[in-house]
Amino acid sequence: MEDIQRKESPLPRLYLVSSGEENGHNGGGLLLHQLSLLPRSLPCIVQIREKQLNANALLKLALQAREMKLPEGTLLLMNERADIALAADFDGVHLPENACSANALRAFAPELLYGCSVHSASALYIAEESGADYLLFGPVYDTPSKRKYGAPQGLEKLGKLCQATSLPVFALGGITPQNAAHCMDEGAYGIAGLSIFQDTAKLAETFEQFYLHVNR
Repeated sequence: MEDIQRKESPLPRLYLVSSGEENGHNGGGLLLHQLSLLPRSLPCIVQIREKQLNANALLKLALQAREMKLPEGTLLLMNERADIALAADFDGVHLPENACSANALRAFAPELLYGCSVHSASALYIAEESGADYLLFGPVYDTPSKRKYGAPQGLEKLGKLCQATSLPVFALGGITPQNAAHCMDEGAYGIAGLSIFQDTAKLAETFEQFYLHVNR
């Protein structure tokens, strides 16, 4: 019953993606430090996206994250690895655009939340048909980590995608507290970020600034 209630609760509107630079030998390094600094009153979604780690190191990191005292309502998601999400008692799995469908994984892990990355209207349709619970769309703005994949999608495409679905859409890519309101005006449910949350000296302040815009 607890799992069902957890899944049906409103999703947090802020979404933190891990750095992708954990080495498996630094005790969780940046990610665990980020989690320790989350404002106690502001829940968020945390996606562990560490493709470079082997299964053992990834599970160790996941278990360390699960053991931490996080803000009430915070959800922990594992990128693509449903097996590790289950082993670490995570809340869900985030799936890349070309990954296994959410419904296929839901057959053996129905209690998990499933999100999907999408970059086009056709990908949106596939994600909806596959049983996604939420969508991650981007990059909306220019961001160094995504330049090799082409130009940013822009606010207009974000708006069209939000209008075309009833699923919650998180805007990703170059989002700052200064432009987050524009994404929300286009229909985004919330915002997601990676590099914006890596300045741990300002992490709590950054979260608080974002919340002023996404929960207005």
